[in-house]
Amino acid sequence: MTHDNDIEKGQPPVGRAALFGLCPQCGAQTLFAGLAKFAPRCRVCGLDFESYNVGDGPAAFLTMIIGALIVVAAILVDFAFEPPFWVHVILWVPITAAAVVYGLRIAKAALLASEHQRQAAEGRRADDEPHD
Repeated sequence: MTHDNDIEKGQPPVGRAALFGLCPQCGAQTLFAGLAKFAPRCRVCGLDFESYNVGDGPAAFLTMIIGALIVVAAILVDFAFEPPFWVHVILWVPITAAAVVYGLRIAKAALLASEHQRQAAEGRRADDEPHD
């Protein structure tokens, strides 16, 4: 039987949970079932990951940031070394793909861990309560 104190002791900080794909409740490495797809629930503590609303918000924002960084790096490499075009393709395509996938994992995991730690839920207005 677990107590609330035991669960809180196992909660990793948001940064560590994001970097290593840790369950925000127990700290087990069970957050992902694929490259950037959440598992339905934690195999250790049973936390339902599908109940969190992370969405695809980080994807567009992250892709734009990584794209800008890769373009700057490619321009710097081109000015410094003047490699042929095929070198750019062989170099930047895999770096971009890896950066986007790993960055998406980190961003999604950070959002889920933040939601869990802050017990985020849908907002409700006081006047939306049922009246008798």
